[in-house]
Amino acid sequence: MTNAQIPTVELNDGTEMPLVGMGTYKLHGEELKAAVRAALEAGYRHIDTASFYGNEEDLGAAVNDAIAAGDVEREELFIATKAWNDEQGAEEIPQAFRRSLKRLGLDYLDLYLLHWPWPQNGTYNESFEAIARIQGLGDVQSIGVCNFYEEVLEDLVSKTGVTPAVNQVEMHVGFTQPKLRALHDKLGIVSQAWAPLGRGVPLNDPDIKAIGARHDASSAQVVLSYLLHLGVSVIPKSADAQRVVNNLGAAGVELDRKDLDVLDALEGRAEYGRLSNDPRTYPG
Repeated sequence: MTNAQIPTVELNDGTEMPLVGMGTYKLHGEELKAAVRAALEAGYRHIDTASFYGNEEDLGAAVNDAIAAGDVEREELFIATKAWNDEQGAEEIPQAFRRSLKRLGLDYLDLYLLHWPWPQNGTYNESFEAIARIQGLGDVQSIGVCNFYEEVLEDLVSKTGVTPAVNQVEMHVGFTQPKLRALHDKLGIVSQAWAPLGRGVPLNDPDIKAIGARHDASSAQVVLSYLLHLGVSVIPKSADAQRVVNNLGAAGVELDRKDLDVLDALEGRAEYGRLSNDPRTYPG
């Protein structure tokens, strides 16, 4: 599959973002660099990281090596990173951004995100305002948030007057957060899924396997295609080169109404519920 076949979405600031990206959580060193090489060769152009992941330098090295080799141009890429909880605050955010940019070895970012709302700390609004000021300087094209639930998202937009382009949240088959997605649609925010494969939990579901068999697709491709059908951007992570390529193939899987009804029926199943921290209480 080539990059031209990856669907894109226009963000609320006019930027085009590839709907399928590569996640890099827990990938480091040569493992990360090899995965990035495989991803770029397969056609990925959207790569997601975070200061918390501790791999910005490795990712930057891999990306800049590919640019230097002529395999890809910087303008083709969509690189996203995030400010961690201990980097929140009006004064801290600009410093955190500069550190990330330096570690990545880039002149600008395509997307900068606030990693968690941390409502108990009460600094998400001033932190996002600081991110918006960075965007105003032209050092980042698009800005967004992660793990924001309905109440804090509405508070953010109301208090800052700035609407994030993206909200990256846990989302997968059985846990597609319909209420939050409806709010995103109302506000013009793109829903983006981390852990879109449900950490592998749904991949052995017999109904999902049956859908895959009908479409000559893997279970991973089926669940990713489902999210894409819902208008959700996905950033699956894998260190395995073949799985990296396989995940990208989800964009070519055409699910029919019967398939979608089966997958819709999995919503709310206990075994496919939230797999990670609840942003209402994390990190406490």
